[in-house]
Amino acid sequence: MGINVALDGPSGAGKSTIAKMAAAKLGFVYVDTGAMYRTIAYSVIRDGIDPADSEKVKAALSGIKIELKNEGTQQVFLNGENVSDLIRTPEISMGASKVSAVPEVRAFLLDLQKDIAKANDIIMDGRDIGTVVLPDAQVKIFLTASAEERANRRFKELQEKGDPSTYEEVLADINQRDYNDTHREIAPLRQAEDAVLVDSSALTLEETADEIIKVIKEKTGKKKERRSRELMPVRPISKSRHYSRIKLVFYTILRYIVMGLYHLYYNIHYEGVENVPKDGGNVFASNHRSYQDPVFIAIHTRVPLSYMAKEELFEQNVLFKRLIIFFGAFPVTRGKGDTAVIDTSIEKLEMGRNLVIFPEGTRSKDGKVGPGKTGVALIAAVAQTKIVPVGIIFEGRLGFRKKVTVRYGEPVLPAEIGVTGTDPKSLKKLKTKIMEDITNLVEGNVN
Repeated sequence: MGINVALDGPSGAGKSTIAKMAAAKLGFVYVDTGAMYRTIAYSVIRDGIDPADSEKVKAALSGIKIELKNEGTQQVFLNGENVSDLIRTPEISMGASKVSAVPEVRAFLLDLQKDIAKANDIIMDGRDIGTVVLPDAQVKIFLTASAEERANRRFKELQEKGDPSTYEEVLADINQRDYNDTHREIAPLRQAEDAVLVDSSALTLEETADEIIKVIKEKTGKKKERRSRELMPVRPISKSRHYSRIKLVFYTILRYIVMGLYHLYYNIHYEGVENVPKDGGNVFASNHRSYQDPVFIAIHTRVPLSYMAKEELFEQNVLFKRLIIFFGAFPVTRGKGDTAVIDTSIEKLEMGRNLVIFPEGTRSKDGKVGPGKTGVALIAAVAQTKIVPVGIIFEGRLGFRKKVTVRYGEPVLPAEIGVTGTDPKSLKKLKTKIMEDITNLVEGNVN
């Protein structure tokens, strides 16, 4: 996860302008959540819907698509139309306050906001960023100013745009929005307990931005130092994409056919099947005994697997190459630090497929678990997804009616053991945990 700065505060405190200035100086991405609510308000008002009519607002959401684009400054698009200037009027401000009280509206925007925060160093401003949207943000700031000062700033801004609103109307709007925002049932405006209060009443915009930057640097100095040692940026997979239902039907049929054939040919036993996730986007880390290992693991996974295979296998005849690609294989160049394979692995996980990795790198002839490589830990740490340890046990060589035991261990989530980055210390900790779990499964040291 990137460095997340949650900037909350009342209407007219200058959050958007100051957040933009601070983000530009720090090289962060600026996310204006207020613009998202304003866009929904603008859409329903334009369609003749009262923004206070929650039922009609909910029904209208299915026809609303909001996009944020960086075109020098952040631009807001509603169904392909640039509405960045149209959403900055008092009427739309009041409408935004009303639609933001509708739970379905907040849920509609929450996933978009969190996805942006996962992938970037961001400053996100709004009313409930530090309390609801990003409760784990590394930096939380509550920016405020007196109602009169906020009204004066907004009045000057509207005058420059030719808006006929009076100062008294703007002040009344500020006071009403303050009341609405602090008294709504859903995510009311309040300062998070761990937020730093910044009062900008007596400060210029530039001075306020500098004060915000000072707070951010103080809070993230150690974080930045740690991130500089990370091997790759963390890119948590969204888990929002699901494998095609039609393809899953064919995969399920194929899986049961293979399951029957393998049970006929091998004396195969499975343990810990309840530990296999029902969804995709998970990493299965296993010891490596034979070329049959991916199939052994896949028999009880409901979503197709992808797995790394040495580059030489793709240089065989065309039929064999197509066959292993069909069953999810993709090439890796061993011993040369093939970083492209990390991106391919993340892509497979993001597609909703599961991923099988053999940390030892080569097959074990005697069944003992060898030292693992860091690749599995790096992929899991970057994706921040579950790792399911697997132990495959049999003696000698595979053959007809050979007894084979496959054990699935309890899934491990990197964050649960304190691994949230890709620095060497974190990767070593995660790799050690994975290899210990695999070894225990192989040696039978499980409950």
